[in-house]
Amino acid sequence: MERNLVKKMIRNCFIQYQHDVESVPLREEEYEKMAEEVSRAVAADPNLKVFDVVNDVVYEYLSKW
Repeated sequence: MERNLVKKMIRNCFIQYQHDVESVPLREEEYEKMAEEVSRAVAADPNLKVFDVVNDVVYEYLSKW
């Protein structure tokens, strides 16, 4: 799975949650960690949709924040 695409999907998901490009609260390391989590989940269950997994990962991050 293309890592840059997943990172862009993560950023866009944050924008849906009332952030703008400058206010996304992630450092590069956090993007990588979240992208890895998405990749692992999709690899474990190929029936999952990447979009849904990205939304779940971002929502989980924001609910802890």
